Amino acid sequence: MAVHVLDDYYLAITLLITIGYQLFFFAIAFSLKFDKLTDFAGGTNFVVLAIITLAFSGHHHARQIVTSLFIMIWGARLSAFLLFRIIKTGKDDRFDDKRDHFFKFLGFWIFQMFWVWTVSLPVTVLNSPNVTQYPQPDFGTGRDIAGVVLWSIGIIMESVSDVQKYLFKVKQSDKSAICDKGFFNWSRHPNYFGEITIQFGIYMIAVSPAANGYVRGQAYKALYATILGPFFLTILLMFVSGLTLQERPGAKKRYEKNNHWEKYSRYLNRTSILIPFPPQIYSKLPTIIKRTIFLEFPIYVFDPAKHSDVGKGQSGAEEGNGGNKNTDSRQSRDQLVGENSSSRN
Repeated sequence: MAVHVLDDYYLAITLLITIGYQLFFFAIAFSLKFDKLTDFAGGTNFVVLAIITLAFSGHHHARQIVTSLFIMIWGARLSAFLLFRIIKTGKDDRFDDKRDHFFKFLGFWIFQMFWVWTVSLPVTVLNSPNVTQYPQPDFGTGRDIAGVVLWSIGIIMESVSDVQKYLFKVKQSDKSAICDKGFFNWSRHPNYFGEITIQFGIYMIAVSPAANGYVRGQAYKALYATILGPFFLTILLMFVSGLTLQERPGAKKRYEKNNHWEKYSRYLNRTSILIPFPPQIYSKLPTIIKRTIFLEFPIYVFDPAKHSDVGKGQSGAEEGNGGNKNTDSRQSRDQLVGENSSSRN
């Protein structure tokens, strides 16, 4: 028999558990200035919520077990890998400006609470009493199969690409070398693509009882509404903490420090930003196709003429001295812009 706690969708209890779990680890991290538990706390929180909601549900249909196991495997693997990586690196540079400031540091943990709770929604609602009160279709519907396929593709891409990049960095003496091996030859961010695919796969399985007409009423709407979880993760990775923090800033840093800029420019031209695609074909695609179908939006693109700070602070003084040095600098930058433009189109 299902356990009813606070509400019949387990939204309140999972939120309270998440807040308590994250605040516990926040207290340790802030008090000890300890970075190694941050991502571990995020990944394992998914495991905790899946176990609790599955145990409370009282109905262990194959679909509930599969979705719960899928999110537990993903969360456990992610937290284990990130814990291993942070132990090797020693500290997390993301918190250099937050570690000593209570509210700034707490802000990150509050955001992590919302991330865990929201992305867990498909599994949370599927395991809730308002859904399990209805009969369930046998596991193996078209959506179930599609979800399993998506999850399998995603977990392979995310886990393998994480290992590939880690091993590449370990073996390279040049820390600014470009990782274009394995999955990174087909996508600049295969781990993000894998993570997004995993969550949409879990959602496909979770929504199957509603899509096949077994669940009705508010429970039907609630299951479909859990698409908020994978959508939120996608928006987060594409527009908040993922691509926007890595693409243009990363290219800008390479250009201004001349860290393999020409090679990196060619890599940008031939490699899809997110969706894996053969580089031989991608490099020949029109820019409009890359900017739309392949999601390489203008916010990710670095244009040296617009975004580089090289020479800007000296331009006024150089103009006052006749502009000779500024002209040489501008010609040099224009040459690089021309090379970059030709390689990207």
